[in-house]
Amino acid sequence: MAKEATRVRRRERKNISTGVAHVSSTFNNTMITITDAQGNAIAW
Repeated sequence: MAKEATRVRRRERKNISTGVAHVSSTFNNTMITITDAQGNAIAW
């Protein structure tokens, strides 16, 4: 029996007009998190 092909679902692209960059830096690392107005992380 042949396996059924599974479809790959792509994430929806969110258009966000404004955001906030949160910068957290330590001795070894610097993390930048981009969030929307509600505080939901978009990218890090």
